[in-house]
Amino acid sequence: MTSQSTLKSVPALGIRPASGSHPSRAETREQLAKASYDLLVIGGGILGISTAWHAAQSGLRVALVDAGDFAGATSSASSKLLHGGLRYLQTGAVKLVAENHFERRAVSRQVAPHLANPLTFYLPVYKGGPHGAAKLGAGVFAYSALSAFGDGVGHLLSPAKAAQDVPELRTENLKAVAVYGDDQMNDARMALMTVRAAVEAGAVVLNHAEVTGLRFTDGRVTGAELRDATSGDEFGVSARLVLNATGPWVDHLRRMEDPKAAPSIRLSKGAHLVLKRTAPWKAALATPIDKYRITFALPWEDMLLLGTTDEEYEGDPADVAVNDKDVTQILDEAAFSVRDQQLDRDLITYAFAGLRVLPGGPGSTAKAKRETVVTEGRGGMLSVAGGKWTTFRHIGRTVMKKLESLPGHPLGDGFEPISALPKKLPLPGVANPRAVAHRLLVDNPAGGSRMSADTARHLATHYGSLAFDIARIANENPELAERVHPDAPEIWAQVVYARDHEWAETQDDVLRRRTTLTIRGLATDEIRAKVQDVLDAG
Repeated sequence: MTSQSTLKSVPALGIRPASGSHPSRAETREQLAKASYDLLVIGGGILGISTAWHAAQSGLRVALVDAGDFAGATSSASSKLLHGGLRYLQTGAVKLVAENHFERRAVSRQVAPHLANPLTFYLPVYKGGPHGAAKLGAGVFAYSALSAFGDGVGHLLSPAKAAQDVPELRTENLKAVAVYGDDQMNDARMALMTVRAAVEAGAVVLNHAEVTGLRFTDGRVTGAELRDATSGDEFGVSARLVLNATGPWVDHLRRMEDPKAAPSIRLSKGAHLVLKRTAPWKAALATPIDKYRITFALPWEDMLLLGTTDEEYEGDPADVAVNDKDVTQILDEAAFSVRDQQLDRDLITYAFAGLRVLPGGPGSTAKAKRETVVTEGRGGMLSVAGGKWTTFRHIGRTVMKKLESLPGHPLGDGFEPISALPKKLPLPGVANPRAVAHRLLVDNPAGGSRMSADTARHLATHYGSLAFDIARIANENPELAERVHPDAPEIWAQVVYARDHEWAETQDDVLRRRTTLTIRGLATDEIRAKVQDVLDAG
């Protein structure tokens, strides 16, 4: 699935942790075991991370743990979009679309402009398709109106103009193209920056720490027993309140609280493919498959992202994976609007699947509402499930309001209500990515080698102003300025930074979520071994 390129060089090993790095795992375990917390969040997907961030901002003593890596499951397996949800207009959910747009604009303009970028979408209207041109033209106009025309006015475009921006657009039987705007991100990077924001606000976090049981005091859940997956050490955390934010595993934890707990959710599998691009794309395609479903073809990380599927999933969440049926479906649906040469299976570099957590109930998962549900168990543990990436800040605030409304103020009175906090607090590294990239290119310390344009751009759009910390590591050790792979923009300094500042413990933490090597199909055995050496040196 990938071309093999020869590595030019790899850095010398034995790189020690940089100054200012986060506490060691042993120090964090000791801190978690000794202190008593107001809130223990179990689950380091974006729901848990956002809640931990907001709770720490509110002045609570917060601990956050996850059995795997932060954003290690569904939160790094999304369609990478911050969007209002055009398809929700089909069901009349106008208020929901307006709320989604508000959150999307807040994140992409004020909270994380360094991690989100605007993306133009083309909605092709084919002869015999599920929607007519007039209907879609009116739909994208209404969609842009609900966003206060912040991304321009939704309109119709000629097929010829659209084909200039999307060279692989299928133009046979193409009647018109509807245009609208949304935003795009790297979900794993956005999640990591939110973890960092939570830590800067005072939260204590540990990934690769699995809950083996809950702690009870007089029938109330007051903490959890954990096992460090990297060392095997067992320890416990005590907290006044425990929040179960384990996504697809939410019912598993609820049964630890109450073995008789009835199922509260159902799961929908969404699969995606990443392909090499045969030509540059200046816009994304959102192609209607039927009355309710849209398939995306998105330029992302210099690649093409295709998807997604939507089918009920009843297996073990840990086993979710892309199968050949998913690959065939995604390619077949993409073929409605994308030319065959761009859909060659040999172009696929990576495939991934995640699980949407939907409220329990009958009916099609494609039509199910993506709402967030907060419930309280018989032992007082709160469980949060559902929601979508675009509204991750809103979900954190929603959970905090639920905590504030609990009878008896279980968290005490020493915290600020969420309504008193700044509305659009930025994530770490907030900066104009173009200005950061320019600085990285212009700055050329004595003896340092000039950074390549694609690496500067990559660092600026994945770290914001924190890219300068990575540049410093590379300048202090020129071998760390080398690319990890010739065909990717990442440099070895990012691997050291991931280890010392971003809680990377495993090869996949680095290659799949801290960088883009895996999704590009470039995580070779040689690179994996060298990454492991850098991790071991820490």
